[in-house]
Amino acid sequence: MEKTRKFKAGNGDAKTTRSGIEINSVYGEKDLKGSLVDRVGEPGSYPFTRGIQKDMYLGRLWTMRQYAGFGSAAESNRRYHYLLKQGTMGLSVAFDLPTQLGLDPDHPRARGEVGKVGVSVSTLDEMRVLFSGIDLSKVSTSMTINATASTLLAFYVELAKEQGVKSQDLRGTVQNDILKEYVARGNYIYPAQGSLRLTTDMFDWCSKNASKWNPISISGYHIREAGATAVQELAFTFANALTYVSEAIRLGLNIDEFAGQLSFFFNVHNDFFEEIAKFRAARRMWAKIMKERFGAQNERSLLLRFHAQTAGSTLTAQQPENNVVRVTLQALASVLGGTQSLHTNSLDEALALPTESSARTALRTQQIIAFESNVVSTVDPLGGSWFVESLTDEIEARTWKYLDEIEKRGGTVACIEQGYIQGEILASAYSDQRKIESGELAAVGVNCFDSSENENKSKEAREILRVSPLVEKEAILRVQAYRSNRNQTENVRSLKALKEGAQGAANLQGLIIQAVEAGGATLGEISSVLGEVFGEYRGVSGL
Repeated sequence: MEKTRKFKAGNGDAKTTRSGIEINSVYGEKDLKGSLVDRVGEPGSYPFTRGIQKDMYLGRLWTMRQYAGFGSAAESNRRYHYLLKQGTMGLSVAFDLPTQLGLDPDHPRARGEVGKVGVSVSTLDEMRVLFSGIDLSKVSTSMTINATASTLLAFYVELAKEQGVKSQDLRGTVQNDILKEYVARGNYIYPAQGSLRLTTDMFDWCSKNASKWNPISISGYHIREAGATAVQELAFTFANALTYVSEAIRLGLNIDEFAGQLSFFFNVHNDFFEEIAKFRAARRMWAKIMKERFGAQNERSLLLRFHAQTAGSTLTAQQPENNVVRVTLQALASVLGGTQSLHTNSLDEALALPTESSARTALRTQQIIAFESNVVSTVDPLGGSWFVESLTDEIEARTWKYLDEIEKRGGTVACIEQGYIQGEILASAYSDQRKIESGELAAVGVNCFDSSENENKSKEAREILRVSPLVEKEAILRVQAYRSNRNQTENVRSLKALKEGAQGAANLQGLIIQAVEAGGATLGEISSVLGEVFGEYRGVSGL
């Protein structure tokens, strides 16, 4: 017998968005503030509310990515080849926790985590296996990596060189957004100043050596997954972005030398119209920030280019088939909002890493939207909607208010050290959880329309992906063999040069690439050397 509760349409009794913005029963021209044409503009024109290209998907579809990585590099490589055969347009690499935290597989703190939530890559050899049979000149690769982003990019650049591909021809992104780790995700190594230096040194190196590569994907995704509202996601993401840009300028980079390579990564949650309005507000705000605050002259510097991923936090272990519907609505919102790249989550991700079958269904979701729905036949189809335009205005206004507050408190780093941003996210997460538990907020299959009597049977029958415990043992043997077969003298020399560079003012990205190429340094060795100079960060909870 299904348990049901009476829910009013729209989540709870109050007619508000998930960010608390009041929703009118009907909208009209009176709800818009000022001239719509002046404020919104045309697609491909300042302030880019309606899209960063004049023809948007009429000219080129978004890049369809599937985020994947688990176990060994060989296992992940097989999944990449499978996804490419299924029609994915770009690869998106998930790394395991030891790789994200700068630990080689044989480090004591890596025990039990190798290959579990992503692929283990600690050496250039592992990167070779990960992309075996994949031409790096023909694929766009996104790597979700932050504290050790410089090292993973170094592996990738060296692998490309072995394939005969110049770094200037590489296309893709490293996330490299360490500030959001301090407030939302927790996978940091060094204090803020050392981390920021690694980030901006990559900006500098890429502007000169890999101009098609995005050296950062400033991420609101994880901020949202931690419990933030749509408004907070934008505000805290832009606060981080302002810090990166300001730091790069302080170090002598010209805004138009690197701003065109900045990209963003946003969440797509359940509140359909709020998510669409969020993306439109984000483009408009970023164009204003770059033009009015930083004086960017090159139009490319004004463009907010973003990757979107459907919301993992909305997926449920109960009735997991419902997740296909959630992902479809979220994916459609990101397309109507004008994304440049999209990953769709798989139906089984609340239970385990996705199987091949569920990953294929997630990819097919994008393909059905692109090739069957006809929503790509016109640019910004919801532009001019009184409801969407009003939401766009309100989200923008509330986001500016947060940015003003952060500036009053001394800026992003100061707010992180005070726990202010963490506290705001925690308060929103707690509020949402209370609403779900009380039934004020509907979660279909969890607190309403629950057929729990059949749940246990369906879970037992469901195929889920499992990572073999042998993965860790084999990874340890491989990294130890790798160390024993390299030029030890050159390794010591290159790591010494890296340490001296970190103590001075040299560009660290170049030195890390040299350590990988000449010395065969491992990810753990590079992280350890930098840690000797920068120290280790201890987090602030915000409680």
